[in-house]
Amino acid sequence: MISYIIWDVSPEIFTIPQFLGFGPFPVRWYGLFFAAGFLIGQQIMIHIFKKERKPLEDIDALTLYMVLSTVIGARVGHFLFYEPEVLFKNPLEVILPPYAGLASHGAVIGIIIGLYLYSRARKATGQTFLWIADRMVILVALAGSFIRFGNLMNSEIVGRPTDVAWGFIFMKNTEFLQIPRHPAQLYESISCFVLFFILLALWNKFKENTPRGLLVGIFFVWVFTLRFLYEFLKENQEAFEANYALNMGQILSIPVVILGLYFIIQSRNHAIQKVG
Repeated sequence: MISYIIWDVSPEIFTIPQFLGFGPFPVRWYGLFFAAGFLIGQQIMIHIFKKERKPLEDIDALTLYMVLSTVIGARVGHFLFYEPEVLFKNPLEVILPPYAGLASHGAVIGIIIGLYLYSRARKATGQTFLWIADRMVILVALAGSFIRFGNLMNSEIVGRPTDVAWGFIFMKNTEFLQIPRHPAQLYESISCFVLFFILLALWNKFKENTPRGLLVGIFFVWVFTLRFLYEFLKENQEAFEANYALNMGQILSIPVVILGLYFIIQSRNHAIQKVG
């Protein structure tokens, strides 16, 4: 009886042929899921803005801030945390294709900076940093689920060997032995999807009365506590991590969890008066 799953999915959906000297351009599942996270998230944010009577014309600016801050933060974070020698020797590689290498911890830093810059110009409409951050993490949880599923389609960020019945053999991954492994990407994808519904339900319950910082704190604690634990089931992304008791993902997760606990505790002091 087979006690594992053979994962032999191509990361490419189709290829756009060469035209006028450009191309060919492969269209990949990862890119599709990455874009879907932003597109669906934008529609959810429109719903939130309508319910809380915020200017809908701000949505396009917010989306632009988030796309740029997420990609730049994730890209810089990858090189800063995992390949610092490349960042300092050839910083242009951060913006030049191919765009392999995106760090979630870097994306968090980028998103925080992007939301801060966005909120500074919109305090008059009540879109303070914590107000927008509490709502944005709902969308980030959904996007995180999509992105991790994209990692699964790419057969990357694979788990360690296992004998569980749902172990995956990643046929397209030649970096590690093709034996049953934990589908760590799927674990994280499902976890983020569950978190998305929890955060959305909390916002739907409180709406404009949501305690400032509560959803941000829950997001940080949930995602990065699980990230810390899931790392024990994953292969290291870089060789230097083998020399550490904890890998880079775990080391970076600890301060984020502490920050999340701080936001949850301080949110109790932010009693929001009902509007209208």
